[in-house]
Amino acid sequence: MFQIFLAANSIGDSAREIGETFGWNVRLFLSQVISFIIVALLLKQFAYKPILAVLEERRQRIAEGLLNAEKIKQQLAEAEQRYQEILAKGNGEAQKMIDEARASAGVIAERKQQEAIVAAEQILAKAREASALEHERTMSQLKRELGRLVIDTTAKVTGKVLTSDDQRRLQEEASRQVAS
Repeated sequence: MFQIFLAANSIGDSAREIGETFGWNVRLFLSQVISFIIVALLLKQFAYKPILAVLEERRQRIAEGLLNAEKIKQQLAEAEQRYQEILAKGNGEAQKMIDEARASAGVIAERKQQEAIVAAEQILAKAREASALEHERTMSQLKRELGRLVIDTTAKVTGKVLTSDDQRRLQEEASRQVAS
């Protein structure tokens, strides 16, 4: 144990020699330690705490900003979904209107087609009627002309003047032959 004491004593002597060599003073050292502690406490109180408070406030604002960004992202997704729903609804209504317009156009086209068919049938009936009247008129002219020709031809062939009874009888006979 004595050796430990001597070793500790020799360490203390060598520390004192080093301290004297470098000019170490215990009072000066203690005053500097106390000054350092006071400055450290003042910095902690007046500089470090406000800086930490500002950093904490900034961290909270960043967290709020991220939270708000997430909310905005969610609202944007909801708005996009509503937009898609409205767009789909509008497209459905537009398609329904188009289908109704096509159906209506089909009905109108069918009605116009029926009207055109009726008008065409009326025109054909009038044309047939006019054709029949024209045919009758032409036939009556043809009968008169044929009767006149028969009378003229008979008068020339026979060489005699035909009486009105002869002319009527020949016209009736020619008309019967033309009609059959």
